[in-house]
Amino acid sequence: MNPVYKGAFTAIVTPFTQDGRQIDFDNLRALSEFQAKHGISGIVSVGTTGESPTLTWKEHNEAFRSTFDAVGSKVTVIASTGSNNTTESLEGTRTAFDMGIRDVLMVDPYYNGPSSLEVRREYLEPVAAAFPEVRVIPYIIPGRSGTQLLPQDLAMANERYRNICAVKEATGDFNNMKLIRKLCGSDFCILSGDDDKTLQMMLDPEVNCSGVISVVSNVAPKSVQEMCQLALKGDLDNARSMASALKPLFEIVTVKTVEETNRGPVPFKARNPLPIKTLMGILGMPGGPLRRPLGKMTKQGLKIILDQARRVNEQHPEVFEPVANFFDIDVAERLSNDQYLKGWYYDGY
Repeated sequence: MNPVYKGAFTAIVTPFTQDGRQIDFDNLRALSEFQAKHGISGIVSVGTTGESPTLTWKEHNEAFRSTFDAVGSKVTVIASTGSNNTTESLEGTRTAFDMGIRDVLMVDPYYNGPSSLEVRREYLEPVAAAFPEVRVIPYIIPGRSGTQLLPQDLAMANERYRNICAVKEATGDFNNMKLIRKLCGSDFCILSGDDDKTLQMMLDPEVNCSGVISVVSNVAPKSVQEMCQLALKGDLDNARSMASALKPLFEIVTVKTVEETNRGPVPFKARNPLPIKTLMGILGMPGGPLRRPLGKMTKQGLKIILDQARRVNEQHPEVFEPVANFFDIDVAERLSNDQYLKGWYYDGY
């Protein structure tokens, strides 16, 4: 199995200035260095967690450069060059390649809804053919993209282009994962795209996942990496123990509530990266605000985030220890003082 894709890779947030208009590159470098210092295997630059839909391609390229210059000599930097426009993906991959980046993540084309055959022939394979020295990682997440590269087409793409050598699997469907493993073979890398399913994917011999592209590692890189490395070594009891310690954070990647309004109850779903970036802001990490159309948590949702983070800090303070030390933060104080909540939730529905 390709050793490049073993362990935990952080889908890093993109920090913005307070008005949201500019990327804060000083803070992006700081966050990248925080990740590298605490043993992460790699960083995905400008994925969904990095709010890629709201960045221009110029900003994409600047973020790739900033992260690669900061930590490219220490960890694998994966540029998220996926698009629903193959020409854009080719251009983005060219820019990343010219910087020295040799790994790209390509999400299934969203909204225009190509078939699996079209995803393979009109999207993945043209990029793989144009850049044979670049490792291409398809990212399968039908819940966001509205389409899905199927295991059969992934296997055919891997057979034709050996640089299509891994997948980020976020379907939540273990039968799909098992079919990928069966059709793509033992040397193909399957990376989890869901923090809460990672350990199960790694321990299932029919999936044999080698790691995760993680959201939670933005705040807990050392612990997420430790969970993965323990699983890879076969230390299952300690891997499960670490997964248990991280479970409250895994549960807030998406936060669901039902909000009462004067027109009746309304479901509210805070999707990644809103919860994790909110937690980073409360902790005092340099993430900045989210870009519209993403906004803020509700009070109910914020309470869930706080309850889960407090639970981790009280029961397993070692999880937040790297954050505390690197950014000089008193985690318990930040999680208990209401002054740090200002600006992170809507005051009313």
